[in-house]
Amino acid sequence: MAIHKSSYLDKFEKTLNHAQNDFASLRTGRASAQLLDGISVEAYGTKMALHEVASISTPDTQLLTVKPWDKSLLSEIEKAIQVAQLNLNPIVDGDLIRIVVPSPTQERRLEMVKILHQKEEEAKVMLRSVRSDSRRDIEKQEGEAGVSEDDIKAEVAELDNTVKEYISKLEEMTKKKEQELLSL
Repeated sequence: MAIHKSSYLDKFEKTLNHAQNDFASLRTGRASAQLLDGISVEAYGTKMALHEVASISTPDTQLLTVKPWDKSLLSEIEKAIQVAQLNLNPIVDGDLIRIVVPSPTQERRLEMVKILHQKEEEAKVMLRSVRSDSRRDIEKQEGEAGVSEDDIKAEVAELDNTVKEYISKLEEMTKKKEQELLSL
């Protein structure tokens, strides 16, 4: 058998990790350093990720603090957070930036749950795409020396079981995130 399970397992894992990162970008009303993950700051003549130029901490559930390692970047960081369209209002306080994370309204929470389910569906489509590519690779082995029809059927069955396993992991992640979004 030429197709190794690890070749598609890696792709399934990457898809699941991508979905997890996507889910993390949905705000729950709790302060989390991940809220600022996608923010780039103009620093030293180039764009840098916020976490590369500052430390981000969460002193409590409603507050984020951003402390730049170079104080001259304070205004650039403040500007980058405002431009990021996260509905966050950074406040410069001495040598750090405080960001109060407001609790979303019930309407906004329901809207985020809808977005969550769209992201889940996109991840399922990616998983199915990996399955279809892997299945094609498995079926290409037909007629090769040392590969029987039973081997191919067994590999396809194993692939299908693996996909089911990853889809159920994805659904579990979605349930957890949905509960998180709907509770305070």
